[in-house]
Amino acid sequence: MSDAPVPQLSVLIPCYNEVRTLASVVRAVLATPVESLQIVLVDDGSTDGTRDLLASAELGLRDGIDKVILHARNQGKGAALRTAIGAADGRVMVIQDADLEYDPADYPRALALITSGRADVVYGSRFVGSEAHRVVYFWHMVGNRFLTLLSNMFTNLNLTDMETGSKMFRREAIDGIVLEENRFGIEPELTAKLARKGCVFYEIGIAYFGRTYAEGKKIGWRDGVRAIIAIVKYNVFH
Repeated sequence: MSDAPVPQLSVLIPCYNEVRTLASVVRAVLATPVESLQIVLVDDGSTDGTRDLLASAELGLRDGIDKVILHARNQGKGAALRTAIGAADGRVMVIQDADLEYDPADYPRALALITSGRADVVYGSRFVGSEAHRVVYFWHMVGNRFLTLLSNMFTNLNLTDMETGSKMFRREAIDGIVLEENRFGIEPELTAKLARKGCVFYEIGIAYFGRTYAEGKKIGWRDGVRAIIAIVKYNVFH
């Protein structure tokens, strides 16, 4: 049995074709003032050189990333998160997208809510607070607000940003939850199942550095349709 200390926070990084931003994300995560931190990175079948970067000295793989898991083929964010959650050792876990849209500097405020015993789950909202937000797509904002409203109607939560990629939760909150969605439907599925479990939710306002499709944004309208299906499926039929 290992005598290694249990990390306070496991940072789950699902990654697909992010060779331009991955090293910067890892450095930003390592710069956060968290006492004990573990990085679990799942590469979801990247074909753009990300895997070469993971094997190179540039990223500081041995010193920075604790666990790297390679999917043989691209399966989607949800599948990568399932793998990362299964490999994580921390008392608390946080999802960190590999595209630099979310700032790891926001971790300490969210973590304080969990370690103080107030929250089981903390979502970082792009729609509240005074932090910097890049101005990008109007219809994405409309879609996000609609999906959040629909999700809230079923969960009876009053979240402002259900679709956020910034989600932190204590290990006990996720234990026993079986996640099924392979792509971005993981966001409403996770919300529905955490809410059904009776978890205490908090939100904090976060900085958001959204990117354009030309810069590598991947979510599309089909994912919005799947999110609607996931909201109904995991709130009504599970």
